[in-house]
Amino acid sequence: MIRTLIIDDEALARQRIRALLAQRQDVALVGECKSGAEALRAIREQQPDLIFLDIRMKDMSGFEVLQNLPESETPLIIFSTAYDQYALRAFDVFAFDYLLKPFKEERFYKSLDKAIRLLGEKQASPDGSQLGALLEYLRQDNRRRTLPIRQAGKICFVDMADIRYVEASGYYIEIYSGEKKFLLRESLANMERQLEGRQFIRIHRSTIINTGFLHQIEQIGYGDVEAHMKDGRVFRVSKTYKEALFGRLGI
Repeated sequence: MIRTLIIDDEALARQRIRALLAQRQDVALVGECKSGAEALRAIREQQPDLIFLDIRMKDMSGFEVLQNLPESETPLIIFSTAYDQYALRAFDVFAFDYLLKPFKEERFYKSLDKAIRLLGEKQASPDGSQLGALLEYLRQDNRRRTLPIRQAGKICFVDMADIRYVEASGYYIEIYSGEKKFLLRESLANMERQLEGRQFIRIHRSTIINTGFLHQIEQIGYGDVEAHMKDGRVFRVSKTYKEALFGRLGI
């Protein structure tokens, strides 16, 4: 029997998870917590195998709860959050499971079954180095100054200020930062959401640029526009995105 604990400051969220867990015979709910302080006490007293941990709570975040737990006392974790692209990318990169609110029943049970399988394989707690790396990354400014990129078994942290432009290439995207190019299997639309900030703007269905590396805008015919970058690259600005670009640049 898997001992589970729900940690969420929203009563409806706790009720939802409680109802879904009640449909299973292989889990036992040992408690519910509506604050980080309650969670710390309950984890130490109940020693659950698995916790459903909300990220944003009033007294402390879910990450702060984990930072206050010794590695030996940290159970398996399924994070839950409303839309937070910063945290979601971090979970993907560092290989932690999460539920995006509002989540569907099928998604919940998929995460639960995965956790039960890991517990059966005796992976009863998260890898300490991975959890430490996740928490260190998330301790940074929530508005994100670095972008974690998994490459060849390593996680690179790319300074967003150094990203010059991003191009779509089939099912992949190419990120140009400094003298390096990173190839990722990800959509340009998803990367656009992650590159929040006034310096990044999409200028074409296949291109996002950092306006800090923009050298000049050139009109090349009736309504056609090109963006010239400081490194010499030239990109076409599509009519769909031209107005937004001009508005961003104040021209």
